[in-house]
Formats: sequence, C-alpha cells, structure tokens
Amino acid sequence: MIVLKFGGTSVGSAPAQRNVIEIVRTRLNKKPVVVVSALSGVTDMLYKAAQGGEGLQDVIKDLKDRHFSLIRELIQQDRRLCIQTQKDVETFIDFVEKTASSATELSDRDKAAIISTGELMSSVIVRAALCCNGIPAARIDARDFIIATGDPLKSEPDTDEINERTPDAVNGAFDGLTPEGERPQAVVTQGFICSSGSGKPSLLGRGGSDYSASLIGRALEVEAVEIWTDVDGVRTADPRRVPTTRCLKRISYEEAAEMAHFGAKVLHPLTLEPAKTIDIPVYVLNTKNPDGECTVILNKDKVTEPVKSVSYKNNILVITLSPRQSMNTAGFIKRIFDIFSEYRIAVDLISTNNARVSITTDSCQKNLDKALEAAGEFAFACIDEGKAQISAIGSNAIIMNSILKMTFKPLRDSKIYMISPGASSVNISFVVDREKMDETLRETHKYLIENESCN
Repeated sequence: MIVLKFGGTSVGSAPAQRNVIEIVRTRLNKKPVVVVSALSGVTDMLYKAAQGGEGLQDVIKDLKDRHFSLIRELIQQDRRLCIQTQKDVETFIDFVEKTASSATELSDRDKAAIISTGELMSSVIVRAALCCNGIPAARIDARDFIIATGDPLKSEPDTDEINERTPDAVNGAFDGLTPEGERPQAVVTQGFICSSGSGKPSLLGRGGSDYSASLIGRALEVEAVEIWTDVDGVRTADPRRVPTTRCLKRISYEEAAEMAHFGAKVLHPLTLEPAKTIDIPVYVLNTKNPDGECTVILNKDKVTEPVKSVSYKNNILVITLSPRQSMNTAGFIKRIFDIFSEYRIAVDLISTNNARVSITTDSCQKNLDKALEAAGEFAFACIDEGKAQISAIGSNAIIMNSILKMTFKPLRDSKIYMISPGASSVNISFVVDREKMDETLRETHKYLIENESCN
C-alpha cells in the first residue's frame, strides 16, 4: 500500500487533476490511498466565510463558480455522476452559508466545520474524476479515523486512536464497493481535517494535509508516502526567489524537519515525525513533471551526502525584553517563556545578554499583544518590525565550519539584527531588513551552494 498526497495546486484545475489521475493510474498495483487538500485558494475563502459579515455572499458565489466549473470540465462525459457530484458539493456549500450566517460570532468548532468543507468538496470531485476515467475509487471521511484533541483550529493528533481506526477504515473501503457497484482500485480521503473523540469537527492547522498523509502512512505501515507539489523535489532554496536552486536527491528526516522549521515551503514541519517512527520513505515530487527530479527523505544512516540549503521567513518581529527592576536572569527568562507558552507564541531564535532576552517570532501570532501585555508587568519590550530571517542549513558539524565562513561574505552590505547558531549544530540563522531579504538570500545561496569550492 502507498499514500499519495496532492496539494491544492495539484487538484485546483482540470489539467492538474488530469495529471493526478494518470499518476494514480501508475500506482494501482500498490493500492493507493489518495489524500487531497482543498482546491488552491479555497481554504482562504472558507476562513473568510467563517468570519461572516458582508463578504459572505461573494464567497459563496466564488465557491460555487469554482467547484461547479471544475465538475463540468472533468466529469461532463458521465451525466449521472456529474449531476450527483454537483449535488454533493452544493450540499457542502449550503452548509457553509447556513452556518456562517447563523450567528454574530461563531465558535472555533463552527469555524472548523466550515473550513473542513474545502477538503470534503475536493475529495468528492477527485473521486468522481477517477471513476470517470476508468479508476473505480471509494471515498472515506478522514474525520472518522483522524482523531485529535485540543484547539479545534489546531488540534493535536491522538496517535493511538488513529493507528487503531485507520486500517479498518481504509481496508474496509478497499474490500467494499463504490457507489457505482465496483471494487475500488483506489481510496480517496482528505488531509488537514479531523475530529475530536466525540466526533466534533477539528483541524490539524494550516498545511496539515502533509501531516495527515504521514499519520495515515504510519497507521497503515505503507511502503512509501508521496507528497505531490508544484516543484521538483526539495530545493536548495525557494526557486521563486533564487533561480539557481538545485534539487536535493536524498536528505534525512532531521534535515528536512530543520528546513521546514526554518521556512522551507515544501513540507509541513510536523510531516516527517510519523513516517520517521517506522522508517517510511517520504518522496517529494512534482505533479506537473512526474518524471522529473524528486527528493526522498530517509533515516540519516541511509544518507551520506552532505546537504546545504538556504531558507527564509519574511515577516519577522525581533522582540527584546529587559527587566523593569533588578531580577535574577534565570528567573526573568523563565517568566518570559512561561507567558509565551501560555499564549502559544512560537519562538524561532533566542539570544540573551545578561538579563536581556531577544527572540524572533512571526508577526501574525494572534495572541502576541496579550502576551506582551502580561510580560509588561515586569519587563520592558522593544519591537523591531519589517524584518526577515534567513537560515543556512548544513547536514553535519563537518560542513558547519564552511557555513560559518561562507555565510558572512554576502552579509557585508546588510544590517544584521540578530545571529543565532542552531542547537543541533546544522544551521545558523540571522535577521536582516525585509527589503534586503531577496538580495541576501541569493548571495548566501551563491556563496554557500553554488561556489564549487564549498561542495
């Protein structure tokens, strides 16, 4: 068995879905479990719908136009299936409209239910498109077996429940019949969405479809997990900002996780942990170029090549906190991070100097104002906005010396606000002005990766 995960751009148009169909066709001998995201851009639309207000009807119209157009283009040759698919999708959109307009302020659980419809609609369409092209497929609801706890909008998976429920759900689908009365050759389900133990709708958090695929892969002990995106594998940098990137053929789970944490966009940061626990290879491939370069992510003892990459985060705050009165340094730092933990503020980089603490965090942290207000009782806070974080990542301590030497050459013309070597000794990160980010990123990539003397 194999898990194939297709992201929003891979299912977001008729040509893209035709590529998906052919990719699935080549893997029918491996009993593919197809995990899909919402159509590209739809999750953002649903987050907007969950806010209610004046723009709701525009969102509803856009949802109908986008999904109905795709259904007609993909499934029109089977009139009965086309009508049924449109009816199923319309039911989900009607639910969004009714729920979003039912209250002045929705609960997080209601918002999760609204946002979940993106993946549900996508999976209905993908299943129908497969069937329409000679691949009988069953569809199962991920909320029946991806069980999670905590915040409905960013839940923590219950791995014991997932491991117990997933094989029954998937194997039961393969052993049953499709709505058309055929034996399934593929099973389609959703990423990102889940439910509480009592069946209430929840989400794994933005980008969680990759995580879903890995959780399903572990529960089924599959041969491999394939993450299908719109780039050829994991690159040495973001190709949209650095045109001279290279594909990394083999990297370890640890290296890939480090890259994801420090801004690489290909994988969700949590994706690899479930696969790593039972050593499942994770492949990163391009839906638009199935025969092109790809990356395989493996246990580190199977990867001997040194790895270098450059990643970034482009909307960073640097927050420096200092005590209002004389205070033990250890006690001051503990109070700061107790508050950040309470308000779920994710911190990337940390630097300390006597009792002063500097940290970086994404500027979109929704509880940051509350956290700083709480810290203000005992600390002064200085906030630097408009910053970007660049991280140079190497595979082991042997090349760290190379990273340290080469990183600083392209920084001569940039103002550096913070430098932080990683605790794992495979990365070094620095903060620059956002308007200098692209230039610094390209120069760092050039010196670190394109310079043959460093490889």
